[in-house]
Amino acid sequence: MSGSLGILDAVVLGLVEGVTEYLPISSTGHLVLARSLLGLDSPEDIRRNVDAFLIVIQGGAILAVLGLYRTSVLRMIRGVFGNDREGLMLLRNLLIAFLPAAILGPLLDGWIESRLMEAGPVLLALAAGGVIMILVDRHHRHRREASPSDATSCPDGMSITAIAAFQIGLLQTVAMWPGTSRSMVTILGGMMVGMRPAKAAEFSFLLGLPTLGGATVYRLGGNLMGDEADMFAVLGWLPLLVGFVVATISAAIAIKWLVGYLNRHGLAVFGWYRLVLTAVLLALMFGGIVSIQPEGSDQSSEPAAAALTPSNMTPLRPTSNTRG
Repeated sequence: MSGSLGILDAVVLGLVEGVTEYLPISSTGHLVLARSLLGLDSPEDIRRNVDAFLIVIQGGAILAVLGLYRTSVLRMIRGVFGNDREGLMLLRNLLIAFLPAAILGPLLDGWIESRLMEAGPVLLALAAGGVIMILVDRHHRHRREASPSDATSCPDGMSITAIAAFQIGLLQTVAMWPGTSRSMVTILGGMMVGMRPAKAAEFSFLLGLPTLGGATVYRLGGNLMGDEADMFAVLGWLPLLVGFVVATISAAIAIKWLVGYLNRHGLAVFGWYRLVLTAVLLALMFGGIVSIQPEGSDQSSEPAAAALTPSNMTPLRPTSNTRG
């Protein structure tokens, strides 16, 4: 449905957002590609407001985490009032882990847009992330087989040190590189400081609350306070509501599935998926079907970060600087 956002478009985008946001497979690439295939790249006001729509439906993914991990959230609130020491430690670790992205994000944004928003860096990030996940999974499996008793002593988000939390936060900044994945790098960061994959994933989900929440509020405010018509006026309330609800439900299902899967298996399958996705994108590029274009590659006044677009369409922007 070119040039407008219908209910079916909202369902598709909400589903893609919810399923890929917390899986370590690069949600931004999937969302931008989905938007391209739906023909939601023109006219200018539609493209600009669909960009904002993709950020706002992250709120559905955030709501899913708040619902599934409400006990942890309540423990953090009680910790602030001195009634739960472990809850306070979890809050401290999340804030420390959030700090690097909050500081380095604005500082590195310009450099990233000028250096990394091209086909080579994006595909490199996709492929390298896949290889790293496969290797880390193999190392983690061998370590568990060598020391099975260590499984009971692995830390979680409440028991890691402040330094470990900061290390995870530093790795989260890597997700500003298009084609990585915020979930991937934070899960790997958790595993590097001793967490089991499922516990690292849960910490990653909770870390997404301030990271994705900040991006959502910032983008929504900018859209509503801008000089041009906001997305509610251009797209309508119903598609936005539908996309938000679909993203919430699908994110909750994806989170439950991922934690259960990681408790029984590992990260290797996601690494292989990323390698297959890289090969598919390469094939589409060589076939002239898809191109990955940097900002400024056309005359559009709308900023465009790394974009996966059909070659006859204008570049598109990813949905935030905190997601690969």
